[in-house]
Amino acid sequence: MTYVKPTELVQTVIDAGASKVMLSTRDTLIRSIMGGAILTLAAAFAVTISVTTGSPLLGALLFPIGFIMLYLLGYDLLTGVFVLAPLAWLDKRPGVTLGGILRNWGLVFLGNFIGAFAIAVLMAIVFTNGFSTPPNEVGQAIGHIGEGRTVGYAEHGANGMLTLFVRAVLCNAMVATGVVLAMVSKDVIGKIVAMWMPITLFFFMGFEHSIVNMFLFPSGLLLGGDFTIGDYLMWNEIPTVVGNLVGGLLFVGLPLYVTYGRPAAPRRLRPSRRETAAARTASTDAPVAAR
Repeated sequence: MTYVKPTELVQTVIDAGASKVMLSTRDTLIRSIMGGAILTLAAAFAVTISVTTGSPLLGALLFPIGFIMLYLLGYDLLTGVFVLAPLAWLDKRPGVTLGGILRNWGLVFLGNFIGAFAIAVLMAIVFTNGFSTPPNEVGQAIGHIGEGRTVGYAEHGANGMLTLFVRAVLCNAMVATGVVLAMVSKDVIGKIVAMWMPITLFFFMGFEHSIVNMFLFPSGLLLGGDFTIGDYLMWNEIPTVVGNLVGGLLFVGLPLYVTYGRPAAPRRLRPSRRETAAARTASTDAPVAAR
């Protein structure tokens, strides 16, 4: 399998970031809607597996299927462009401005939400037989997830908010790693294997992903979860978005860019003490005429 070394990888990541910022509004929205839909359908799939088999680990192992499909198709997630676009700006790519980055983030957020909300409605129909029966066991589980990750945090006040934020930071440390690793190989199998590892980790650890939550919480509200839209925004989505941004940049984007995109000058070799002493002796012993 092909392997792209980190120095070349960083340039590929920067190129990708520049292309995202310069993409048209129409294409940005379409790609982000599809990205949000595919990822959140995979989240519904993973929860279904966890509930029906009683094995959360199996759900986490299979959840990356959605992430892999959307990135192989070139679709977008907010958590991904949080890393890609700023690196293109740091590298001073033509046309990449802070305004352009904020525009890209806003469009991708909107598109991801549309895609995730559409899946939330469609899966709520599936879980309730068109809203004609109470939610099945999977639907009930999703409702409880929404309660635990909003009201559950709120019960702990500032400590709950800190926990939520840290979970969001750690989440995108892994998800952004998956985004970058999608470019570490030039063949499909290599890309799949590389992306699979960090995404499995984030999902099984219960970290907070802003796009997955765009599905889980609207679904929870549709399926009878005991929390409000305000709870969702204040005690999950907004802090999660901020944490995802910090995690992706702090733990993935900036370290890669600083050490491979703009590496420091290598250290100069300094002669050892023995070599220095030998040089001095040779200079002292040299004939006067030669000095």
